[in-house]
Amino acid sequence: MEARRPRGPSVRRAAARDLARAGGQDATIEIVEYDGAWPARFDAERERLLPLLPGAEIHHIGSTAVPGLPAKPVLDLMALVDDVDAPVAALIEEGGYEYPEAFNATLSRRRWLCRPSAAHRTHHLHLVDDRTELDRHLRFRDRLRASATLADEYARLKRQLAGRLGDDREAYSEAKSAFIHRVETAVRDEV
Repeated sequence: MEARRPRGPSVRRAAARDLARAGGQDATIEIVEYDGAWPARFDAERERLLPLLPGAEIHHIGSTAVPGLPAKPVLDLMALVDDVDAPVAALIEEGGYEYPEAFNATLSRRRWLCRPSAAHRTHHLHLVDDRTELDRHLRFRDRLRASATLADEYARLKRQLAGRLGDDREAYSEAKSAFIHRVETAVRDEV
C-alpha cells in the first residue's frame, strides 16, 4: 500500500511557491490555433524518451493530440510506467526535464515534469503507474477526436476561460473539470 501524501494547505502553498520559483505560475495562458506539426513533435519526443523510459507506453494526450483543436502550445505526454519515481533522475539529467518537487509532493501515483522549464513549457510529461488513469485520458482524447461538436464546445470553453482566468492556471484547469467530467461520464456510460 502506498504511503499517503500530505495534501494540506501548507503543502499546497509549498507547491505553489515551488512552481512560482521556477516561473510556472506566471505564464499567461494562451490558446493558439491547432498546429499540424504537433503530432510529429510528439513522435520525435516519444522517440527521444524511449531510452529513458524502457518498456513504458508513451501517449499523446491533451488538446494538442486532437486534430483541429485549439490549445496551449504545450505537448502533453503520458507514460505508463511501473514506478513513477524511478525514471525521474534520468528525465532530469538526460532528458532536460524539470521536476518541481513540492508540486509533485501533492500528487499520488503520478509525477509531472516539464521541459525546457516551468517558465517556458513546450512539453509536459505525466508519469502514471495506473492503467485506469492512462485509459481515462485516452478515452477523453479519443472522444474529442471522434466528435467535432464536443471538440468545438471544448475550444469555446477554453478560449472563454483563458480570457477570464488566463493568469491563473489552477483556476483555468479547475474550471474545465465539469466539461471533462461530463465527457468522461458519457464515455463510461456507453461502454
